[in-house]
Amino acid sequence: MNTPHDAEAERALVPVAVGVLLREDGSFLLGSRPEGKPWAGYWEFPGGKIEAGETLVQALRRELREELAIEVADAEFWKSCIVDYPHARVDLRFCKVRRWSGEPRACEGQQLAWQDLPVQVEPVLPGTIPVLRWLAEERGHTGPTHRE
Repeated sequence: MNTPHDAEAERALVPVAVGVLLREDGSFLLGSRPEGKPWAGYWEFPGGKIEAGETLVQALRRELREELAIEVADAEFWKSCIVDYPHARVDLRFCKVRRWSGEPRACEGQQLAWQDLPVQVEPVLPGTIPVLRWLAEERGHTGPTHRE
């Protein structure tokens, strides 16, 4: 007999490279999920699947080039978490990106917004909430990180 834990273990874990673009003023970039994708309209940090043979940073550079038309100059792994969405079980690997060339622009029909805590855009994708909490912890921010 399968238990819920067994079923979870059988679902493929999809590795995802995610960029937390940080400007000098401390603001960070969020994008809305485009129409036609699961969770369309929800706000998230940009990124996407790590393809076979790619490193985390290679995937991040490719994804941010495709989504935002920028070239990542420097990225460092920061934290990760696993989120079990109805459509996929994902291993979100967050990288802080402080240096890039080009001005981020929406290449996939998404909206973009530079935000600070608490973020003003809504709704926020569940996988984004831990990052907002980590940023709040680092910055000594108390109170809400986003609109509920």
